[in-house]
Amino acid sequence: MKKGIVYRSTGSWYTVESQGVFYECRIKGKLRLKGIKSTNPVAVGDRVHFEIDSHVQANEGNITQIEERQNYIVRKSVNLSKQTHIIASNIDQVFLLVTLNNPLTFPAFIDRFLVTAEAYQIPAVLLFNKIDTYTNAELDDLKILQNIYQEIGYVTQSISAINGKGVDTIKTLMQDKVSMFSGHSGVGKSTLVNAISPELALKTAAISKQHQQGMHTTTFAEMFALSDGIKIIDTPGIKGFGVVDMLPEEIGNYFPEFYKRKMDCKFHNCIHINEPKCSIIDAVENKEIALSRYASYVQMMEEDSPYRN
Repeated sequence: MKKGIVYRSTGSWYTVESQGVFYECRIKGKLRLKGIKSTNPVAVGDRVHFEIDSHVQANEGNITQIEERQNYIVRKSVNLSKQTHIIASNIDQVFLLVTLNNPLTFPAFIDRFLVTAEAYQIPAVLLFNKIDTYTNAELDDLKILQNIYQEIGYVTQSISAINGKGVDTIKTLMQDKVSMFSGHSGVGKSTLVNAISPELALKTAAISKQHQQGMHTTTFAEMFALSDGIKIIDTPGIKGFGVVDMLPEEIGNYFPEFYKRKMDCKFHNCIHINEPKCSIIDAVENKEIALSRYASYVQMMEEDSPYRN
């Protein structure tokens, strides 16, 4: 029996690293019967136990156990609305790449992502990419958006993955940590990953040769180990991000600026929608809480089906 970390998933095969050696593993039948609701019972970042299959190639095996996860990022499955999809697990921090255009990242998407990170206690960093392409007016809009999240307490960084601006700062934040990169398709995740580690494209090609099975299927998350103890989990582009497994009364707790004020509401069970003497509504009216953040909160509360079970 060996222990390892899942570096890549194709849906049916999992690349597991153990003591510097990569193995191609399947899930043992029993593991599928444990009532796991997610579409992917094994996720990138999982710590697993596996056994080598002596009847096939030396680097193939079967995953027999998943160790308890420290945390994970989860969203609604695209195809099966009743199920969830675990994007990655055992993460030290998440970087969300944001662009003002090409493509546009809406504040509501940012806020749903941050709520999920808060719920699973994963520190989040907002990377505002493609600043080399913005007009002066767009840069002004960017500063306003950055200030909203900086005042809440989030770390934000303006970057240009294409010309390397801000990349060294990001690398410093990533030392000795497992970091997940996420964002819409086209925001520059792969460009940034290659800027952080230019040799990674060669590593990707070398590892991919082992994955002849399932290479044509949907693109899944993949982890890469770099120097300085850096591990990157690169993820597919996400179109939407729904909040999963949260009761309505919980959602406000994952907005830090709401949480610190909620004790000042008149009613202890205030959900900050129509209640009188609500400290959150007062703070919005006094411009102490950004209107965009409150609008995101209300949307999450009202749109029952897509954003909670």
